[in-house]
Amino acid sequence: MLLLVAFTLILAAIAAVGVALAKEQPQGLARALEALERSGAQGRALAEEVDRPFTERVLAPLQARALGLGRRLTGADKADRIRRRLDFAGNPRGWTVDRVLSMKVISAVALPVLVVAYGAILGGSVTVLLVIALAAAALGFVAPDLYLHNKASHRADQIKRGLADAVDLLTISVEAGLGFDAALQQVARNTSGPIAEEFSRVLREMQLGMSRAEALKAMGGRSNVEDLNTFVGSMVQADAFGIPIGQVLRVQSSEIRVKRRQYAEEKAQQVPVKIMIPLILFILPCLFIVVMGPAVLSALDAFNGQ
Repeated sequence: MLLLVAFTLILAAIAAVGVALAKEQPQGLARALEALERSGAQGRALAEEVDRPFTERVLAPLQARALGLGRRLTGADKADRIRRRLDFAGNPRGWTVDRVLSMKVISAVALPVLVVAYGAILGGSVTVLLVIALAAAALGFVAPDLYLHNKASHRADQIKRGLADAVDLLTISVEAGLGFDAALQQVARNTSGPIAEEFSRVLREMQLGMSRAEALKAMGGRSNVEDLNTFVGSMVQADAFGIPIGQVLRVQSSEIRVKRRQYAEEKAQQVPVKIMIPLILFILPCLFIVVMGPAVLSALDAFNGQ
């Protein structure tokens, strides 16, 4: 009797579990519809993933990983130095501190791969390829810094050449009766190049609530041109001590024009030295071949005839 009761209870428990499972899991058409819904959701997710741009799917994660590695490889103060280089270069469009760090890592990895692949096609030895790969990695790591240095040098040269004319126009505007802010607006409107961009930024910063001295000091800090820093210092002192701005501008205009003439003379004196490199490497060898080639061939024919 006890065995019959126990057997009945076990069958009842198995039946209850079966009913519960049947309620939890859909059967027949419901299960097929649920499977289709899951596959449709996965298909929509896959379609959305494929429809995303290539930059978001591949380049953005790659740049994020390169940025993390670049932050670990560089020092703690490297970000400030890169930000200062970006200011010197005029803050090129799309270039940020994070982009520079990621580009350093990406170029340090991609350039050796390309160089080694090209060397392997040409049949170079393993030792030579290893040395070339190390050199390419070093070059790729410093390539963004070289680009920013080149941009900063070009921008500084443009500022040196355009500062004298800008200060002349500023002096004429102030002496004609305009205020310093209005004169800055005239210079920014009627000139072009980095100096006009800097004056425009000074005006915007002053409109946002920054004082004239702070805006001028910020302009001097964004450039490594000595003449511009001297001009900024003179304007800040004139504003602090109440010196007439027109007189200070007249003196600064004369000095900057003299310095620009000296800068042009310095560049002109560097031309003979700089032209020696292409002259020795490219022009003189071709000239020797043209002049001495027939004589050498005649001498060889004479020696062979004897």
